[in-house]
Amino acid sequence: MYKVTIQSTGRHFPVAPGETVLEAAQRAGIALPYSCRAGVCGSCKATLIEGYCDYPFNPPVALSGTSPAQHAILLCQAVPRCDLTIEAREVTSVEDIARRQVDVVVSRKWMLAPDVIGLHLKPASADARLTWLPGQYLDVLLDGGRRRPFSIANHPQADGTIELHVRHVAGGGFTSWVNDTLQVGDPLRIEGPLGTFVPREDAERPMIFMAGGTGFAPVKAIVEHFIALGTRRPMHVYWGARQAADLYMREQAERWAASAHDLSFHAVLSDAEQALASGIRPGFVHEAVLQDHPDLSGYDVYMSGPPAMIDAGRKLFTGAGLPEERLYYDSFDYAPDVLAQILGNRAGIVGL
Repeated sequence: MYKVTIQSTGRHFPVAPGETVLEAAQRAGIALPYSCRAGVCGSCKATLIEGYCDYPFNPPVALSGTSPAQHAILLCQAVPRCDLTIEAREVTSVEDIARRQVDVVVSRKWMLAPDVIGLHLKPASADARLTWLPGQYLDVLLDGGRRRPFSIANHPQADGTIELHVRHVAGGGFTSWVNDTLQVGDPLRIEGPLGTFVPREDAERPMIFMAGGTGFAPVKAIVEHFIALGTRRPMHVYWGARQAADLYMREQAERWAASAHDLSFHAVLSDAEQALASGIRPGFVHEAVLQDHPDLSGYDVYMSGPPAMIDAGRKLFTGAGLPEERLYYDSFDYAPDVLAQILGNRAGIVGL
């Protein structure tokens, strides 16, 4: 068994053979940043000060293009081969929130967009109420040990209601079942909360929020949290999509801008024809952020969406002066078995 020490705080924890640094930290009650848990998004990137590790499970895709001189590792995939000393951000605000499995019931189902379904889940009993921070996500538990992660789209409610935004993916068995079969009153079993994409309230800097597609869900939860707090910090919310229908809560975001203190909302469409027809700003959402804020050195930035958007934003925003420790992000991607099924269906393979 090896030991991992966090250099800045001196906290340390044991790592069992074959265990990743992230798994060991969570077992020890230490919250280190993470999102996808697959080595893709880079949320869990840390600096290796001493020691060495390898990646026996998934390749560290998020380290592609990173200079070896940076000594970066991915906590969700790195398995120590000796004692390690690392420098990593701790997210202490989530450490005291117990992760648990609970039963819920679908209390509402509605269409947010042609391919996005809204769900409200309520606790099945008084002791089934989930505790979470805005921006965190949960796993829906399926047969055979399968899981489907979804960001929670609202901040905690008095009655325990959880809001999800579920995109219907062609070839995705679970989302097709949600779209076609799931009914109000049906039970689900969930586990959470998960993730460290949560509000940071220890500063007075202005904030930029950037969402892509249904990455709007956790951004919505965090923005509504700051609005409820009555924050005086300026907030700039950017939401990018391909077509206008994908901005499925645009009216709500515009209401934020009309009623909240010092909050602006910017819709952006990557499809030029759609943008022209709808009068919405054309281009990519990360480019819109930089056009409006070429110097990001004085901001905190939150972003949530597909891996390509997260990767582009991470590189360009730090290049525009944003310290990496003030960039918080949540990356959406398909579960591995879903991706295999989608690709198989596209290739005409039956039976996946």
